[in-house]
Amino acid sequence: MIKVVEQKTKINILKMLQDTGAIMEGHFKLTSGYHSKYYLQCAKLLQYPNLTYQLISELPEIIGEKIINNTDTIISPAIGAIQFGYLLAYKLNKKMIFAERKTEKMEIRRGFEIKKGERFIVAEDVITTGGSVKEIIEICNSNGAIVEAVVSIINRSDNVDFKVPYYYLIKFNIDNYEPGKCPLCKEGIDIYYPGSKKNN
Repeated sequence: MIKVVEQKTKINILKMLQDTGAIMEGHFKLTSGYHSKYYLQCAKLLQYPNLTYQLISELPEIIGEKIINNTDTIISPAIGAIQFGYLLAYKLNKKMIFAERKTEKMEIRRGFEIKKGERFIVAEDVITTGGSVKEIIEICNSNGAIVEAVVSIINRSDNVDFKVPYYYLIKFNIDNYEPGKCPLCKEGIDIYYPGSKKNN
């Protein structure tokens, strides 16, 4: 089951996701390890910069001037959220960097730096458990930086807590299953893992 819980924009994001094929139906293994009948592949939407920019143009009002003015840099987890983070940085007139996985943990590479006292917004495309975002927050904190807020296009989490303000454009209620309790597995439906994180 997939249900829109809350939409914070004036434009119809659900229709935009449907029209671009970003809502996929089948049997999926999520980056979090959970299984689901639905997968939200934001890359299908993000391949259209004009549509993405329409969404991002709604965010300044949602985030608010105080946090925006206090922010120096946008940071995103690779690879799925890079386009979102980059266009958000463009809209807010900020610098943008990204973290990536060379091994199992998120790292800052490619000559990027996180400076002491630097203030960040973490931009992610879809948040389920928020694991990648929490890793980035930890990296920022360990370098003496400050995370002002987290922003995502889609929130499909169960009230995840980042200890900082969290803003999103649309929230879905989607059934997730632990691998050992997945009804789709019991039906023998082939599983597909479309994520970017290496996951066995």
